[in-house]
Amino acid sequence: MLEPAHHADVVIVGAGVAGLSAAHQLTSAGVTTVVLEAAPYVGGRMSTEKVDGFRLDRIGQLLTTSYPELRHTPGLDALVLRPFVPGVLMHSDGRHHRAVEPTSPRRARGALTAARALASAPRGPRTARTAPRTTPLGGALDQARLGAALARIAATPPQRLLARPELPAAQALFDRGLPARTVNGFLRPLLSALLCDPDLTTSSRCADLALHSFARGRLCLPEGGAEALPELLSAALPPGTVRTGVRATAVSTTSVTTAEHGEVSCRAVLLATDARAAAELLPGLRVPPFHQVTVLHHAAPEPPLAEPALLLDADRSGPVAHTAVISHVDPSRAPAGRALISSTVLGPPPDERAVLAHLAELYGTSTARWESLAVHHTREAVPAMPPPHDLRRPVRLLSGLYVCGDHRDTSTVQGALYSGRRAARAALADFGVDPAHGTGQLPMAA
Repeated sequence: MLEPAHHADVVIVGAGVAGLSAAHQLTSAGVTTVVLEAAPYVGGRMSTEKVDGFRLDRIGQLLTTSYPELRHTPGLDALVLRPFVPGVLMHSDGRHHRAVEPTSPRRARGALTAARALASAPRGPRTARTAPRTTPLGGALDQARLGAALARIAATPPQRLLARPELPAAQALFDRGLPARTVNGFLRPLLSALLCDPDLTTSSRCADLALHSFARGRLCLPEGGAEALPELLSAALPPGTVRTGVRATAVSTTSVTTAEHGEVSCRAVLLATDARAAAELLPGLRVPPFHQVTVLHHAAPEPPLAEPALLLDADRSGPVAHTAVISHVDPSRAPAGRALISSTVLGPPPDERAVLAHLAELYGTSTARWESLAVHHTREAVPAMPPPHDLRRPVRLLSGLYVCGDHRDTSTVQGALYSGRRAARAALADFGVDPAHGTGQLPMAA
């Protein structure tokens, strides 16, 4: 509970990962900070529901081990990331196709040369045999071209990626000369999963950044559920910094008015809510369009897949965009002897029977004994990023008033964390505090 008369140098409204990241930057510089959160828990959309020993993420956003802010944000040194196997599995024509895993530019060039030699070599008579259940994506030449393309984008600095002409991501993929089977069979379903954008209307620059992160790291999940990340950030702040169950109703540069706890005076306010809540507190802020996401969680008596792989539907033959045996990736999310399968639909909740029929096709097994644990639909799950998209939207509205969140950078956890850092540094600059060398005390107000 807040004291009847209370003051802080900075009041942050919203305890999602952006607000908590900003709080770490401010407190590390010696700035007294209070974070107000309307919900009874921190994390915002990065929440995890507990059902019968299962831990079920609400949105299920994918992370990559290459996100810089996961290493740079104070408080996340204890975060444990559970990786998927390298690359992904694509389901097409009734089979699982293993996509090439990212590789170095030198190895990619060597593989491309070898594949071309193999393609031009004379072929002997074929021996009839049964095709394996899991096959490489395309032929050797396709695999090598894909590996070379991923290696090139991994080696390209982000600044150069951002200097490329900006198009809708779907159009840009075809304009770059890759075979249609590679685009449709791998890049399109992968980017749809990473961006939560089924039609790839996202800016090609944002799509390039997503591929850059994928090619430089491994897809992964936080151990224990998505909530582990904001909970670690919150726990690492000074005691009393985060106050949950406190709803802000009005903001100015010198105070925040709350619904039931009076007014908190301050020297600056930082809005770290979602875009719509921020616009309600500050009319005039732009509210972007959103991608809606539905995550369905099922329990099965045995896992339908033997490895911790992300399985994507390249054929788009049903409602599920991608699915995984999450208990393979992170065993802490399911009780012993049970398998947790989490599946993502990039849209509103579909008919449960259609989902189970599609999952039976994707995994090649019966889903008759699967138990539905939860269906989480988030209408405004991920801010859309159509071109032209400003990846560094202003976080300083005026001196004493700042805003951050995934709607100010990229619609990813990386973007949310980084926007919190940017907003905090803007506030520190206005205070005359060097973020690298906190003074422990703010200069007196003029």
